[in-house]
Amino acid sequence: MSFARITVDPQKMGGVPCIRDLRIPVATIVDLFANGLTREKIIEYYPDLEPEDIDEALRFAAEAVREHELPLAKEWS
Repeated sequence: MSFARITVDPQKMGGVPCIRDLRIPVATIVDLFANGLTREKIIEYYPDLEPEDIDEALRFAAEAVREHELPLAKEWS
């Protein structure tokens, strides 16, 4: 899977995946969306973004955790 809108540059933002070299981390967009912000509100906060950037950020995040073990909290009874 390729991600045309996601860039990683060790010289920018510590090498974290960002949207189109805009210094907007993918994790920031995913976090805002996960916390209930709409695409429209995210774009209002980050007017350089396009709706396709948000879509690709979500696909990138899904791919990043696919088939990897994640440390999940133990459920307490």
